[in-house]
This record gives sequence, C-alpha cells and structure tokens, in this order.
Amino acid sequence: MLESQHFSRKVLPRSPRREPLVTTDNLRYDQAPDRRENILSRLRAAGFLSVSALAEDLGVSDMTIRRDLRRLASDGEVRIVHGGASLPHPTLRTSEFVSRARAHAEEKRMIAHRAVELIGPSDTIAIDAGTTTYDVVHELPDEFSGCVVSHSVPVLQALLARPEPRVVGLGGDLFRSSQAFVGPLTESAAAGLRVRVFFLGAAGVDEKGVYVEADIERPTKLALIEAADVVVLLADRSKFEHPATVRLCGLEQLDRVITDQEPPERIRQALATAGVDVTSS
Repeated sequence: MLESQHFSRKVLPRSPRREPLVTTDNLRYDQAPDRRENILSRLRAAGFLSVSALAEDLGVSDMTIRRDLRRLASDGEVRIVHGGASLPHPTLRTSEFVSRARAHAEEKRMIAHRAVELIGPSDTIAIDAGTTTYDVVHELPDEFSGCVVSHSVPVLQALLARPEPRVVGLGGDLFRSSQAFVGPLTESAAAGLRVRVFFLGAAGVDEKGVYVEADIERPTKLALIEAADVVVLLADRSKFEHPATVRLCGLEQLDRVITDQEPPERIRQALATAGVDVTSS
C-alpha cells in the first residue's frame, strides 16, 4: 500500500509594486499645467531656453511649446524673445515695478513691437523710464547698431546683453519708484543730446495732455522731449482711464501715439486736433 504523499506548493513572494516613472512623455496635452511649471523651473535655472531645446527635452512638438509660452507670457510669467523665452523681468527688483510690468504685459509687448518699426538700424533713440517703454529694448531688431540713450536702470541693464548698440546712460539721483535717474545731473546730461526718436512713457493721458505720477520725473522727460526730433508716446489702453495729477505736457508736444486699441472719442479728437498720429497695435 502506497503512502499518501503531500506536496506543498511553493508560494513566490510578490514583487513590490512599481510606481510609474515620471517621464517627459507624461508631460503632454493632458498635463499642460505640469508642463508649463516644468518650463518655468528650467527657465529659472537657465535664464533663457530655445523652443527647440524645450520641445526636445519635454518630448513634445515646437507648436506645443509655443502655445505653452504664449500662455505663460499672457500670465506675465515669461517673456517671448527671438527663438525662445526668458524670464520676464530679471533686472526689475522692486515689487511695485514688477507688478506694473505684469499688467497688460502682452499689450505692452505688441506696442513695443510696433514702436521699433519707426527706427532705422543706425538711429539714435531715447527710451524713457517705465514698463511699456522697457519692452522696446527687447523688441529691437538684431541688426540695430545705433545708439540708445536712457535714464532707466532696467533699460540700461537689459542693454548689457546687446553688444552692438552704443549706450548712453544719464546718471543722477535714483528715483526708486520708477527705477530711473532724475535730478539736475540727469537733466543737464539730456540737454546736451539730440536723438531722432524719443519713446515716451506716461502714467495717464486725457484730452488736455500727458501726465506722470511724480513731479520729480517731469524735468528729465521734458529735456528728452526737447532733445528729440520725433516724440512717440507708448501707452496701453489703461493709461486713457488712469487719473494722474502731474501734467507733463500738452498733446501738441507729441508726434505719434502707439497704443493697443483706439483711445476714447474725446481723446482721439483732441489728438487729431493737435496733429498727432495714432497707431493701434
């Protein structure tokens, strides 16, 4: 009689559950917010990244990256530049200035883009302090090799990355609110110059004239207006709705206004009466 045999089945230990790897393939259309945050992290580390490099690193198309960059730019998170993107205001340190720079950021970029169409490759231009005029620097074409005059600290810092143009800085007392030099030294330096185009910034515009936030800004701006053959006011639509108390000059001092949309009727009529051309970006 055969004895019964008991066979025990060997139970293999379970393999530990593997967590899915986070790869660039995960960062596609269904994870656009994560992908945009990834782009921001990379930009904070590198300062500038090309569209092609981002597309390759994140495993998506150039079109997808451009769409992400446009969304980030509209939120004021990045600045779209030739071939890629950079951080929007690496040289702007005060919270007040950065906050103003982010307001209507895309409109300001479009205004600056139209503004540089007015200058030639070897012109001498002056760029006022302010967040709209600041964008002019980043829209200057690669072939521009003229001269830039400015009392704006962010403008001067941004021009450090441009080896071609000659840069004339107007020194003086630092007015921190606008991050610009002002005072008798600045005015004196501006008075001895001549520029073809002055890109003027303002806090407000109405049918009676152009306004600034502080009286301390007036003398330098007026000296640059006097030094210019052509004065071009760069103002987004919010400036036509913004009350300001310090009058800089009348509309007759302007040659052109570049804005993102048509000014209100009463201001448009006043500009026409003063012989000022209006361009909408």
